[in-house]
Amino acid sequence: MPANLRRHGRALAQPRKIAVAGVAVLGAAAVAVSAAPSQAEPTSSVAAAPVQLGSQPIKGVKASVTDQLAGESVKIQAIAAKKQAAAKQQARAAAQHQAKAKAAHQAKQAASRSTKRPQLQTVAVSTRYGNNLDGWIRQALAVMKQHNIPGSYSGLHRNIMRESSGNPNAINNWDINARNGIPSKGLLQVIDPTFNAYHVPGTSRNIYDPVANITAAANYAAHRYGSIDHVNSAY
Repeated sequence: MPANLRRHGRALAQPRKIAVAGVAVLGAAAVAVSAAPSQAEPTSSVAAAPVQLGSQPIKGVKASVTDQLAGESVKIQAIAAKKQAAAKQQARAAAQHQAKAKAAHQAKQAASRSTKRPQLQTVAVSTRYGNNLDGWIRQALAVMKQHNIPGSYSGLHRNIMRESSGNPNAINNWDINARNGIPSKGLLQVIDPTFNAYHVPGTSRNIYDPVANITAAANYAAHRYGSIDHVNSAY
C-alpha cells in the first residue's frame, strides 16, 4: 500500500477510536446514573420496599403492633371491670352488714321491751292475793286494769260460777268443741285457740292457771261483746 494511503487510513482510524471510546464512556455514565438513586426522587420510595430477611420479606409488622395495642386495651378493660366488680361487692357487703346490725339492734330493743314488760306486771300482780276464787278474781282484775281490759268482780264471778262452778281444772268433754278436739278448759271454759289468741302478757301460758284463764277469757269477751259483764250465757 502506498505510504500516503496508510497515513490516510491511520488518520481515519483515530477519530473512530475516539468515537468508540466516547460511546463507552457515555454507556458507563448511563449505567452509573441508573444504578445510583436520583436526588430528585423522594426517600419514601426506598422505604416502601419490603424489608428482606434472607430472601423472604418480613410481613405483618404493622399488624403485630396493632394486635399488641388491642391486647393492652383488653387488659385495661379487664382491670377496670374487676375494680367495678370489687366495688359492687364491697357495697353489697356493707349493705348486708348494716342490715344485720339494724336487725340485731331491733331484736335487742324488742328483747329489752319484752323483759321490762313482765317485770312491771309482776310488780302489779303480787302474792298478796289469796290462792282461792276470790284471790284469783282480784288478781285477774289488777292485770286487766293494767291492760285496759274492761270487767268487774261481779261479772267475772257470775260467769265463772256458771261455766265451771269455780273449779280451775274443769274441762268439758261432751260439747261440740270437745267433738272437734278442742274442749273448753278452766274457770271460764276457754278453748286452746282462744286462749292462745287472747293470752294476756305477763300471765302463765298454762290454760288451767286461774289468773291466765280469767284474763284471756275477759280479753276475748271485751273484743267480742265489749266486756265480760255483758256475757250472761255460753260465749
